Amino acid sequence: MERNRHWRRNVGLLILLLIVIILGSRILDREESRPEDTSREKKKTWEKQKLQGYDLPVGKREREEAEAACKKAMNLTGACYRKAEKGDASNGVLSDADLIKMKEILKKSGLTVSGADAYSTMEHWKKMDRFLLNCQDQKAGEIVMYQIKAGGGLNRMKFVFDGKQMEILETIAEWSQEGKPVVTETIRTRIKKWNYTEKGWFSYELCAPEPPEVSEVVDAGTMIRIRPMDKKCKELSIACVEKLGYQGNNLLCSRWDLSDLSKLDYNGVFESFYEMKYGKKIDYDRYADGIPEEEFETLIMDYIPVTKEELRTFAEYDRESRTYLWVRLGTGNYVPTTFGTSLPEVVDVKENADGTTALTIEAVCLGSGNDCALHHTLKVRFRQNGTFQYLGNEISDEELGRIPPYQYRLGTQWKEADNGQ
Repeated sequence: MERNRHWRRNVGLLILLLIVIILGSRILDREESRPEDTSREKKKTWEKQKLQGYDLPVGKREREEAEAACKKAMNLTGACYRKAEKGDASNGVLSDADLIKMKEILKKSGLTVSGADAYSTMEHWKKMDRFLLNCQDQKAGEIVMYQIKAGGGLNRMKFVFDGKQMEILETIAEWSQEGKPVVTETIRTRIKKWNYTEKGWFSYELCAPEPPEVSEVVDAGTMIRIRPMDKKCKELSIACVEKLGYQGNNLLCSRWDLSDLSKLDYNGVFESFYEMKYGKKIDYDRYADGIPEEEFETLIMDYIPVTKEELRTFAEYDRESRTYLWVRLGTGNYVPTTFGTSLPEVVDVKENADGTTALTIEAVCLGSGNDCALHHTLKVRFRQNGTFQYLGNEISDEELGRIPPYQYRLGTQWKEADNGQ
């Protein structure tokens, strides 16, 4: 009996020992497997990111170097920024003059930098031009460029090309309320497709989330002017077409001349002419109940040789209140199009025998990466005092067919929105 009792006790101890050994072994296995599992998860995440091309990992040292360089560039322009006139604008946009000063400072430091204005000249552009031409020949390389934002902040963009694919490491910095540079984010993204045009526009589309991951397609297209514009073409672009654009009025996107001025959207173009003449945007509240006839007619007639009688017939005019109707451009009277956001740029200038000037214009469609979405010729007459009038816009049938029909600001029913075809 005693022997059996000892035997059962020994067996029990043996079983208990085996249980302890087994449990201990499992715990050790679990502990040892954690680094491997973590590494495996990281690898899976990296493979997913590599496949999708966005939110790519950024190494600690690389991030620190990029952010330090961006802050250093910001500090170079810090004194200029703090002296700049901020005004009471809610969007914090600086004046063109102050932004140009900041760009000049960075230029003197040898940085490749582009400004915030529409026709900005890239400083040290030949470096970027050489890099892109090499990329077209499948030569690996990298380059860093900066973009000044309208609020005085900076985008530092490092483009890296491995001979097949291009990616961008972008560091974004803003100014704090205390006037100190603050990096808001540093992100690496693969460039899905890119192109460097003969006119000197670098367009690229970033990899971005797509349905069903997101409900709407993300606009990831960008265009940057690399090669500078001809000086005279740039001056005329700023003076004659920048404020017009291709949305809100149809002066540049319809075919017209002095023989028929009926199809121009005068109520829509008033806003553009106002900014051109007075150098500031229209006061929306001031004209909520209409524009007084004398003010409207004087401004329009400054830029287009049309009579008061023609304006009161062709435009939306209320004879009882003696005002021209006006509403802001918005969702109720404008359907957004990619073409509408195009930038008109003068590419050639011809002086005609009759004293008029023909401006050859190409629409740069920033949203689609097309540097010639529309080719047309704008006819103007310059006065001795430097002012001018628009006399017509020539567009071929083929070119007209490439753009969407124009939608009048006030939804005029009796006019055919056919761009003048």
